[in-house]
Amino acid sequence: MSKHFVPENLPTHLQHYIGGQFVDSIGGETFEVLDPVTNQTYATAAAGQKADIDAAVAAATEAFKNGPWPTMSARARAKVLYKIADAVVAQEDRLAEMETFDTGLPITQARGQAQRAAENFRFFADLIVAQHDTALKVPGSQLNYVNRKPIGVAGLITPWNTPFMLESWKLAPSIASGCTVVLKPAEFTPLSASLWATIFKEAGLPDGVFNLVNGIGEEAGDALVKHPRVPLISFTGESSTGQLIFRNCAENLKGMSMELGGKSPAIVFADADFDAAIDSTLFGVFSLNGERCTAGSRILVERPIYEKFVEAYAARAKNIKVGDPHDPETQVGALVHPEHYDKVMSYVEIGKSEGRVVAGGGRPENLPEGQENGSYVAPTVFADVAPDARIFQEEIFGPVVAITPFDTDEEALELANNTRYGLAAYIWTNDLKRSHNFAQNVEAGMVWLNSHNVRDLRSPFGGVKASGLGHEGGYRSIDFYTDQQAVHITLGEVHTPKFGA
Repeated sequence: MSKHFVPENLPTHLQHYIGGQFVDSIGGETFEVLDPVTNQTYATAAAGQKADIDAAVAAATEAFKNGPWPTMSARARAKVLYKIADAVVAQEDRLAEMETFDTGLPITQARGQAQRAAENFRFFADLIVAQHDTALKVPGSQLNYVNRKPIGVAGLITPWNTPFMLESWKLAPSIASGCTVVLKPAEFTPLSASLWATIFKEAGLPDGVFNLVNGIGEEAGDALVKHPRVPLISFTGESSTGQLIFRNCAENLKGMSMELGGKSPAIVFADADFDAAIDSTLFGVFSLNGERCTAGSRILVERPIYEKFVEAYAARAKNIKVGDPHDPETQVGALVHPEHYDKVMSYVEIGKSEGRVVAGGGRPENLPEGQENGSYVAPTVFADVAPDARIFQEEIFGPVVAITPFDTDEEALELANNTRYGLAAYIWTNDLKRSHNFAQNVEAGMVWLNSHNVRDLRSPFGGVKASGLGHEGGYRSIDFYTDQQAVHITLGEVHTPKFGA
């Protein structure tokens, strides 16, 4: 498939969605959106400024204070959420094509995103209907209960990797909880976010509950974070941006939920299922073009199997099909944007002085016709990487992996914990005692034992150290978007000291 695929009826201009209306920026500002396969501009988008964020927050505030959504019964809200889920699934083919075109994500990996996004809405629809809260009583004396209520307008700032699905992770629980929202999608990938407005409208979500402002982080994102009438910010993105948002939220004492960067280790012991570990560690760093927060981008391998592992891993990495994202055979597509491509390639060059290149190390050969200028990076594997190397310590967020040997369990744990990040960890061993002890001592918010990224939406999602602040997932998400007000009633005689009597 050499001719570059372009989805039908592709919009050439993307607008904001505020108070139930598609609108341009008040001042007329726009920015360009690129297709990563050719790096050509295919659309403009309205570039949100402070005035546009003010308008969106005003619409969301009006819908929260005077609209029906926050006070509807859980069952009534759930019915709307189910309609949203069905509408997302109905858009599956269109969504996959748009997502692949906008992000460079291989089409076979984009196809599952609609199902995952829909499941988020179904899951939180079920959760709010089943939600129960604490009531505590002392017979004949007092009764205390929790009155849960939505906090208000939630600011949602989402990343450019699998954008539509990651937007659903925030939209579903915030809307389910009765909040109204302002979504600021990533500026590199605004295309699929434009589908939400029509999906929500047709499902019966009242105007003003969902608002979308496109724009760059330093303008639209900054205004949203600093807005005094937005009490909550949920952010997924890079750790240094998270630190900046943290500082800016302090002024108004906002609630924050942050899922940040990662440099997650995959630890392979000599007694592991070798083939399963190879499959998982390859998929873990090269799926989604390596642009995934939970990528196992540091592989730690026990010495007795180290050379065998490196050889097998490199052979498979060289065999990965890189090419047109719309080709079903493609396993690694184009990176999202030239800026990001330059960053990843700079790390490839740094790595050449920090490790042994056993696969990749540059641009792939034999790119499809017309895509020679696309943001393509060959799957790159560095072996013998020392723990103080930059490619061991710093998040690259591309199809680049560092492999390092270890001799003992203690050394493996020390290496695993030896970065500022702590999002995920993957452990491959058939020793039950070792696997649980290692899992419980590794500094990571999420650990997978002999498995790969299987997710249960009820379980907490988040990281420790520089990888995050707070957890979402299941009831933890509902807790973030709601206030739990304690109400106390005395049932017996009131015994209060009589001051001044």
